[in-house]
Amino acid sequence: MGNNSLRSLGIVLMVVIGVGPLSGQKIPPQKPKLIVGITVSGMQYDYLSVYWDKFSDGGFRKMATTGANCKNARYDYLITDPSVGFASIATGTRPSEHGIVSDYWYRRLTNEIVHSIEDQEQTTIGGSYGSGPYSPWALHSRTLSDEMRVKSRFKSRSIGVSMDPNAAVLLAGHTATAAYWLDPVHASWITSSYYMDSLPVWVNDFNAKNYPDLYLDRNWETLHPIAEYSESMLDNNPYETGLSGQITFPYDLTRLSSDGKGGRDYSLLMTTPWGNTYTKDMAIAAIVNEELGKQEVTDIIHIGFNTTKYLANFYSTWSVETQDTYLRLDQDIAHLLEFLDDQLGLENVLVYVTAENALAVDPNYLAESRIPSGFFNYRTSVSLLKSYLNAIYGRGEWVTFYYAQQIYLNHQLIEDSNLSLEEVQDLVARFMVQMNGVSNALQAYVLQQNYFTDGVLHRIQNSYYQKRSGDVILYLTPGWVEHSNVGGVYAEFKYTPHVPMIFYGWKINRVTIPYRVSPTDIAPSIASFLEISMPDNATGVVISDLVK
Repeated sequence: MGNNSLRSLGIVLMVVIGVGPLSGQKIPPQKPKLIVGITVSGMQYDYLSVYWDKFSDGGFRKMATTGANCKNARYDYLITDPSVGFASIATGTRPSEHGIVSDYWYRRLTNEIVHSIEDQEQTTIGGSYGSGPYSPWALHSRTLSDEMRVKSRFKSRSIGVSMDPNAAVLLAGHTATAAYWLDPVHASWITSSYYMDSLPVWVNDFNAKNYPDLYLDRNWETLHPIAEYSESMLDNNPYETGLSGQITFPYDLTRLSSDGKGGRDYSLLMTTPWGNTYTKDMAIAAIVNEELGKQEVTDIIHIGFNTTKYLANFYSTWSVETQDTYLRLDQDIAHLLEFLDDQLGLENVLVYVTAENALAVDPNYLAESRIPSGFFNYRTSVSLLKSYLNAIYGRGEWVTFYYAQQIYLNHQLIEDSNLSLEEVQDLVARFMVQMNGVSNALQAYVLQQNYFTDGVLHRIQNSYYQKRSGDVILYLTPGWVEHSNVGGVYAEFKYTPHVPMIFYGWKINRVTIPYRVSPTDIAPSIASFLEISMPDNATGVVISDLVK
């Protein structure tokens, strides 16, 4: 070999070596050591673009620009209650398969209203009475976490951390190592006897640090000068009820959290940005103390940020308070990512961010711009339905329960009256579709006897689970939300299906994905990355463009 050839070979070797360790790039392992699942309750996809210029360089914007940003992530079922979304993310399938049809449903056999995670066989561990008898008993599909635990012979660990117990319990799965949620009475982190007999020492130590008092002994002022919040409505606007009637900045949290008896209402923390900070700190404490990501198998932690949901009970979706909460959450996520990089190296961590649903825009606000919208008063409508059925069939309790666009009929009374259940369902559907704001009313027997592949009927069918769903399911006209004229609550079910979905870290591509995907694709995709079985009943698909 001549000198020129040797010189050329040397140059090639220098180039090859240069793209290795000298380039500063860290090579990710074959499988991530830790999966961090983040859900932001009620987060609209629009918040990413509208607040983009106000976000920091280390939070949402960093993940969206250097990770895989799915711009068209939508749930393909009708009823988007929070519990339904958490269950769908965890299992990779729809409510028609996993069985969590809404936050509440009616159990005909025992004539009782059932909550999606309430389990009377469990007791609260570490909290006040009634704040913790929860378990995933009602979830009828295995989760990604369950598959990870089973395939690793239970060496993998799964932990859920969220102020909302629905998120902590459902996302962590049946075989969870632990799930922690907030006791609103004391603002301490608690669990149930389903997971353990007593709180770990590190959780007790964390609770003893009195972070809630630190967070509530302050004023809530805007992160930036309020004049810069041009993306939001005016601070003083007619679409808000506010905290104790206050609707403008600044907020004296010390005064607002006083119960008037020398004590403190700690539940206020859940409606402030520091509820998210408290959740982030708890999640970091769990990662450190449980040494997640430090073993040969992959661990997973689910973090639910819920302040955005609780705040929506008092402020509109485009309020200054909402924007400020997201800007502060962006800082919390930036801190979390920095911690993960320092603790484990982001090349070893796979992070995803999504939401269990997206909050709908206030119909009053839309109506002012002549956008078709309105409120469906379900109490009045169901009352009219009951009167109508009494007139047709005679006096009786023909409707036993209504929740989340579902009408439950009294099967026993219908049978005792020698009536056809299908005919009664038909009558109810024809009556309800005449109500303002109702576009479709579909009978349960139609859903059982047909298979719909597209459109509204397909979404309704994906929400239908025969054992738990109502006899007639309503589809509201776009722009309409449910409301009640009782207790001053105007919108009790106000969610839409388009949510953000971002993957970041590990081997994730830097890519924008414009085509239709679903949060139910998260579990199958990660299962594929880990080379384990997808959760049984999974209907989601692997998003092949996510990894290199």
